[in-house]
Amino acid sequence: MTQPLVISVDAMGGDHGPSVVIPACARALVDRPHVRLLLHGDEAALKAEMGRHRILADRAEIRHAAKVIAMDEKPAQAMRRGKGSSMWNSVEAIREGEANAAVSAGNTGALMAISKLILRMSADLDRPALVASIPHARGVTTFLDVGANVDCDAERLVEFAIMGEAYHRAAHGVARPTVGLLNVGSEDMKGHEEVREAHRVLREGKLDLDYKGFVEGDDITGGAVNVVVTDGFTGNVSLKAMEGAAKFMFGELRGALTAGPLSNLGALLARPSLLRFREKMSPPPAAPLLGLNGLVLKCHGGADERDFTKAIRAAADVAQSGFASEIERNMRRLPAALADAGPSAADGAA
Repeated sequence: MTQPLVISVDAMGGDHGPSVVIPACARALVDRPHVRLLLHGDEAALKAEMGRHRILADRAEIRHAAKVIAMDEKPAQAMRRGKGSSMWNSVEAIREGEANAAVSAGNTGALMAISKLILRMSADLDRPALVASIPHARGVTTFLDVGANVDCDAERLVEFAIMGEAYHRAAHGVARPTVGLLNVGSEDMKGHEEVREAHRVLREGKLDLDYKGFVEGDDITGGAVNVVVTDGFTGNVSLKAMEGAAKFMFGELRGALTAGPLSNLGALLARPSLLRFREKMSPPPAAPLLGLNGLVLKCHGGADERDFTKAIRAAADVAQSGFASEIERNMRRLPAALADAGPSAADGAA
């Protein structure tokens, strides 16, 4: 019998709260019979929503939380006053051994700060990274960091490469993922100092990564490598640009297919294919925070029911993978890799 997986859910986070989170929880459980849920939030509000979904009756447990972290709350403030909030309690359930993973659509900065405070970093990592799975014609590209760390030095970028490679292998079943470093060109002299230094460590250090060198923006959706590494500022701007382009494309396509009676008929006939296309091209619903002693997934604040359903399913699937041990294995090689790459890399680490 499959061991039950427990997903801890911040049911109050995001723009919509329980009105979206609870129906999504019910949908997610339909094809995940081994999953149970801990729902953190206002008990009265959660019970009112749960009464509409019979599947939750014996597979979800409410944990009352009187506080909610606001979407615009600063991370430092969230850490000071966050104890007892739905977000705090959802992450704390992992540390207490009650849950295998946590999901929240709440404040990104607060979630990262609270998760790091409660769970701590694993394997001597310095900061967590947000990772997104970007679809392309032959599969997906693991893309990180997409917003957790705005400023990154060379060693942080190398850490992200280690985390991303381990995550891609565990989450997508690729035995030896290829890794690229995002830059403005493929030549060695291109890019700022931190990117060039990270490139040197990844190329010359003995990290046992299949590093392919610099890649450019169009390679993220082109599938040139399995894992694309960058800092959180560039990653977040790139992700939002891709999301905006996808929304524009869907809007224009919808307008063209509803322009008249004949267009409407064509749209009706093409509907199954269009739905498959939308599913493949939709932006990732949730980004795991890699590098923590536990699995936390950040769902975007405006997530609808479909998005949050995908996030819970993703949490259940990733929780069963062994990516954390893969990260630790390669992190043990990092000091030697910095030494092998020469004095410049070692000095940068110091």
